[in-house]
Amino acid sequence: MKYMMTYDLMESTRNTNQWLGATARAFASYPMMSLAVNPAMDWLKAWGEVTERTFARMVVKPDWNLPPISDDKGRDHPVVIERVLQRPFGDLLHFTTPGRKASKRRVLLVAPMSGHYATLLRKTVISLLPDADVYITDWHNARDIPVSAGKFDVDDYTLYLVDFMRELGADIHVIAVCQPVPLALAATAYLAEEDPKAQPRSLTLIGGPVDPDANPTEVTDFGRSVTMGQLEQTMIQRVGFKYSGVGRQVYPGLLQLSSFISMNLETHSKAFQDQIIRTAKGEASEHDKHNLFYDEYLAVMDMTAEFYLSTVERIFKDRDIARNCFTVNGKPVDMGKITTVAVKIVEGEKDDISAPGQCLAALDLLTGLPDNKKFAHLEPGAGHYGIFAGGSWRNNIRPLVLAFIDANVGDSAKPANKNAAA
Repeated sequence: MKYMMTYDLMESTRNTNQWLGATARAFASYPMMSLAVNPAMDWLKAWGEVTERTFARMVVKPDWNLPPISDDKGRDHPVVIERVLQRPFGDLLHFTTPGRKASKRRVLLVAPMSGHYATLLRKTVISLLPDADVYITDWHNARDIPVSAGKFDVDDYTLYLVDFMRELGADIHVIAVCQPVPLALAATAYLAEEDPKAQPRSLTLIGGPVDPDANPTEVTDFGRSVTMGQLEQTMIQRVGFKYSGVGRQVYPGLLQLSSFISMNLETHSKAFQDQIIRTAKGEASEHDKHNLFYDEYLAVMDMTAEFYLSTVERIFKDRDIARNCFTVNGKPVDMGKITTVAVKIVEGEKDDISAPGQCLAALDLLTGLPDNKKFAHLEPGAGHYGIFAGGSWRNNIRPLVLAFIDANVGDSAKPANKNAAA
């Protein structure tokens, strides 16, 4: 499947469905269609509207669209996005609020590179901005990166995190969500040995696969059931001529999206059927719950082939992190070297992507870290999305994380205040 023709076929299919939706909506909207009462036209228009929007969102990077932040005097301050570091495969962004007093909490959000843009953490950013100075990793779509920029695998990802942490200084608090959890842990261990003064004050790891075998899910079962050769032959394609990364081997976002949807096909099918019904009845709106969720969920990005394959091989199959055998460009990285960075684990009871226990395994690897710097929280009834962006995050987890950060704002060499972070 490693041919441009295959990549372009997927894009052509998406484009055709978008066109069919737009055509159906336009046809049903002709004034002459209203000469007689015909419910079929209302349903056709509704189907076309939902279909066009659905397939159009798959190739559009969502805007951050962050609301202004109010200060203690009731004044609103707009959020300005600044690029602190620019790299070929990802930037370090800073959300600033000019005119507002800077927060003592400095947070680096490490966004996943698992098929979605960093804007997947938009709600997480919004919830943290009133109480923290927030930075985030903004990974680029591989289809837009020229082949001349070179490769990007898990080693490069880890070194990007190392550089971002060094740039921000030792008073930063790192929050890693999902896929980057094991690599954020490895980056911290790398700094512990190479540049101890650049280590973050604290490390919060949310729902990530440190040890996929600790509690297997469909994701981990799939990784074990196929060989690397099968993955390379069936999942990897070359970017077509339409994009700047023409010829680059990638794991296409559209292919990843089809995997996401297939895991909960019945749920997604019902959601779109209900939306078509609401649209036909005139009950849907531009920013209703369905559109807000799927505008982000459907916006997918390509990953470089080497990043996708090395993640499956080293994190899921060989379990390099879980066995504490991870290397970065041939250099061994020992998690036991982390001795001063407070670590908090957050998991969701009903997480079907990274099940409870997979992230908690990180604490067993931290053999050099005192017990009074290790913390864990299992959120009852929470799924994967809820532990970083849903109600569970806003109401329960976020206050715990902020308290954990406050308990570790001082010298990273001092013991954590266990009571404040519990």
